[in-house]
This record gives sequence, structure tokens and C-alpha cells, in this order.
Amino acid sequence: MLLEIAVFNMDSAILAAASNADRLELCDNIYDGGTTPSYALLEMAVQKLSIPVFPMIRPRGGDFLYSETDFQIMLKDIHYCKNLGYTGIVTGLLDKNGHIDTKRLNKLVEAAYPMDVTFHRAFDRCMNPFESLEKIIDCGCERILTSGQQPNAIMGKDLIKALIEKAENRITIIAGSGVRKENILDLARYTGAIELHTSARKDIPSHMEFTCESMQENISNVSVDCEEIRAMKKIISS
Repeated sequence: MLLEIAVFNMDSAILAAASNADRLELCDNIYDGGTTPSYALLEMAVQKLSIPVFPMIRPRGGDFLYSETDFQIMLKDIHYCKNLGYTGIVTGLLDKNGHIDTKRLNKLVEAAYPMDVTFHRAFDRCMNPFESLEKIIDCGCERILTSGQQPNAIMGKDLIKALIEKAENRITIIAGSGVRKENILDLARYTGAIELHTSARKDIPSHMEFTCESMQENISNVSVDCEEIRAMKKIISS
């Protein structure tokens, strides 16, 4: 089984790779659920990391209904990632009725080729998951990341299992959200998932010696829990 870690900065990416992660989903803006990393981060990651890294292609937070301007930005970001030598990306989009925007998804997949394309958790907001599964397969995506249309994968395990059975190895279903060492093996066994996804998030206190208390803000930094990653990898490898 493969363990994918979502990372939101370069330091976290280096730590996750050193902690036996199999693949990274590289994002910015954790509090928006992940958006496209900066060009500088994309350049540095492809230079410094030896494991597969799939950048997020998402121009903004919020919903997955994109304007034409948003879509053109996505296409440009895909071309940039391909030129840097990435082997895969993570993206997705819906129409206003909650269906997969197949016309635009086809264009994104075509622009990404020969990179792999993972359809991200926009899937968890779609109207009909089984109909959407077929549309995503037809568009040529290699993977779907999903929590089974629930806040976490444990709650959505029945749908994840059904999607894996329905997919019949035509596409890989990645189970993600809320995955930890306490539940990863049971989730994998129940659903049949061979790829698992987690942020293994750990907040690191700021090293600032001075803070302006009147601002009343949390300035901790987002990182990854290296021990958690190693533990999950050991569990699914045994």
C-alpha cells in the first residue's frame, strides 16, 4: 500500500519525504483546503525531493465552480508543472449543478499529459458519486481522492468501498481525510484501498520572541508529524 502525505510548505515536504512517505501532494494555503503552490516552491520541490510529488492545481479556495479566468490560470499552472518535470498533478472542477465539468476536465487532462492526474476532493461535493466516477474515468484521470462524501474517510468508508468495487481497477481510489495510525489499517482492509492520504498535520509553536498580544492571533506554523508518518507507513507495510 502507498502512503501519500499532503504538505503545505517546503520544510514539511522535506520532513515527510525523510519519514518514508511514498508520495507528496504539494499545496499552499492549508486553511483553504489547499491551493496551487507558488512558482518558487514548485521549483524548489522538484529540485530537492526525490520521491514523487503531485502539485495541487487549484487557483483559489472556496467552491469548485471556476470562472474562465480561473480556468486559464489552471492551464498555465499545469504547463508550468509539466515544464518543471513533475510526473503528476491534483485537480478537479464541477459545474453549478454539482456534476463533473467534463468539458474542462478533458482539457486539463490533455494539457497535463503525460503527467498523471488525480481528481481531488471536489469529488466529495459532486451530485452523483457513481455517475461522476464514470465521467472521471472517461476523462482519463488515474486517481480519485475521496473521503466518501463525508467529513472524514472513516465516516465515508462504505462509499469508498463501493467506489473501489465499482471502479474494478479502472482507476485508483485514494482514501483520505482523518487517516491516522489508529485507523489506517482498518480503513484499508475494510475498503480495499491500496493508496491512503493524510496531512499528518502537526502545529509548531512560533519561535518569535516578541508577539503583539493585542492582535490576539495564532501564529503557530503548520508542519507534519514525522513519527505519525513513520508509524502509518510501518503499519501498512507489515
